[in-house]
Amino acid sequence: MRLAGIDIGTNSTRLLLAEVEGERVAAVKTDLITTRLGQGINGGSLLPEAMERTLLALEQFLEQIHVFGAKGIITAATSAVRDAVNKEEFLQRVKQRTGLQVLVLSGMEEAAASYRGVLSGLSGCSESTLVLDVGGGSTEMIWPEKQGIQYVSCPVGAVRMTEGGHSPGQITAMLADTLQRIREQAAKDLSLVAVGGTATSLAAMSLQLEQYQPELVHGSYLPLAEIERLYAVLAAAGPQGRKKIKGLQPQRADIILAGVKIIEIVLQGLNLPGLRVSEADILHGLVIKLARSLSE
Repeated sequence: MRLAGIDIGTNSTRLLLAEVEGERVAAVKTDLITTRLGQGINGGSLLPEAMERTLLALEQFLEQIHVFGAKGIITAATSAVRDAVNKEEFLQRVKQRTGLQVLVLSGMEEAAASYRGVLSGLSGCSESTLVLDVGGGSTEMIWPEKQGIQYVSCPVGAVRMTEGGHSPGQITAMLADTLQRIREQAAKDLSLVAVGGTATSLAAMSLQLEQYQPELVHGSYLPLAEIERLYAVLAAAGPQGRKKIKGLQPQRADIILAGVKIIEIVLQGLNLPGLRVSEADILHGLVIKLARSLSE
């Protein structure tokens, strides 16, 4: 069944067109536009220019969906929209301009979709796998316990931390309670899988990719020492120099330091030696959710 998923994130708006059979998702077409809907996120409102950028991206995606065909579309929004005081205005504008009905995910729903997506697309995940999703506005951590899957959503994201001018010490403090809970409750042989633009950018930079190659990024392993090295390179390069680093989208250059620092803090806080990167993420989880609903 060919389905389309759209993820309206804090930093980017993304499209996945895929063939979905049960829990298997085979990508047909993907796209990403840096819309920075979360611009001014700490002010509490979605800005008019940010909403317009996102609306234009949605219109472009609908044209692609029409060309490739899809039996259904699921559109979801995450941190920037759910936290905005004017989210209803945005949702109405999307409906009027595109006809799309946007599902605003709670932090827990976002975490669940990311976890479902990772399990569908990355082999070797086990009962001791923790999924880390660093977004623009929030970070989700998902791990299994005896009682079932546990989800935590923290208001710590690459855009939010950058715009708020948060120091590494402040980010550490904001994540401390969650990391303590995981240390106490999760499996002792915990392994980490990371999804999202920060994680895939780290892999692309480590691989020195001139052009992004998802097949090389997916499943790649990054030791903590390599992540720390890349953070030092990014910090030394400065805002303009970062735009020239192989593997890093220039549009992400201003927020990448905060995103990498979040990942670093999580690995250090859980005493883990490194992580695997997954291309399968929330979008895969969303189209699986849609396929289930259409099959009922």
